[in-house]
Amino acid sequence: MAKTNPGRFFEDYTVGETIRHAVPRTVSGGERALYHALYPARHALYSSDEFARDCGLPAAPLDDIAAFHVVFGKTVPDVSLNALANLGYAEGRWLRPVYPGDTIHSTSEVIGLKQNSNGKSGVVWVRTKGQNQRGETVLDYVRWVMVRKRDPGSDAPAPVIPELAGALRSDQLVVPEGLDFTRYDFELAGEPHRWGDYAVGETIDHVDGVTVEEAEHMLATRLWQNTAKVHFDTSARPDGRRLIYGGHVISLARSLSFNGLANAQMVVGLNGGAHANPCYAGDTVRAWTEVLDRAETDAPGVGALRLRLVATKGGAPFALKGEDGRYLPDVLLDLDYWALVPV
Repeated sequence: MAKTNPGRFFEDYTVGETIRHAVPRTVSGGERALYHALYPARHALYSSDEFARDCGLPAAPLDDIAAFHVVFGKTVPDVSLNALANLGYAEGRWLRPVYPGDTIHSTSEVIGLKQNSNGKSGVVWVRTKGQNQRGETVLDYVRWVMVRKRDPGSDAPAPVIPELAGALRSDQLVVPEGLDFTRYDFELAGEPHRWGDYAVGETIDHVDGVTVEEAEHMLATRLWQNTAKVHFDTSARPDGRRLIYGGHVISLARSLSFNGLANAQMVVGLNGGAHANPCYAGDTVRAWTEVLDRAETDAPGVGALRLRLVATKGGAPFALKGEDGRYLPDVLLDLDYWALVPV
């Protein structure tokens, strides 16, 4: 009897099933140090325990996107080991900070299935929850993935396409308990810009760029225990190239956005996201942001900005789609998220 796991194929999913993902992970300060070694991450709330305490938190949490990577990585063996592409995200909420010492595990519910017209693959929608050792949900999001079929001749299931919100409402955002920006130190944070300094429709060119290296991507993907074949095995793709993990691009773009958004301290909502084009080692990632909305919160001194973060590999800033409505070939990532900013 075979003991190895070839991964799930499209036929192996059933709408309504819950998948309990293996290998919980206890995080430490090591994850933070490695995250800051891999990406130019400089947001003060995640870099300094003292800065975080001045903002009402017990200590500096793990970066929100790093927490996302931990939760996401647990799901890969069951959801995207045989994926052709990770297609998008929706309805993501960070519900509690993750601190060193927390143990994170993930579960996913299959909420949608649709076979592609070529009969060789299909799209699987899952809602994933990451929980800590106390059973508290720290992160909840939906993603959809194109997965190979084991047998192209097998019958297609009846399509189920979930209805997903285009964006989270501001009243759905969860501000971490105790967060208070009334004593916020703008000088230590690195920029003077407050919530009220950003206007809806404003665009920001983050100026800096980072060239992706094969070694750093491999280290990052292993760090998050992401086992998707297309990120490791050069024979898994017809072109013989390793595909850079989309989350790696998210982290690079978020880190680059520090230049202009240093005070967008905490990510609390993920409205949507698309990995528009593949990224490979040698590409230089740049980023720009459009301010989509602003909202007040009940927390002292805390406002929220809805931001569109776009990562490119050399294209002109603020160019996103062509006349045909398709993403331009230099666009790597189109991410719509909410962040908390001092007022």
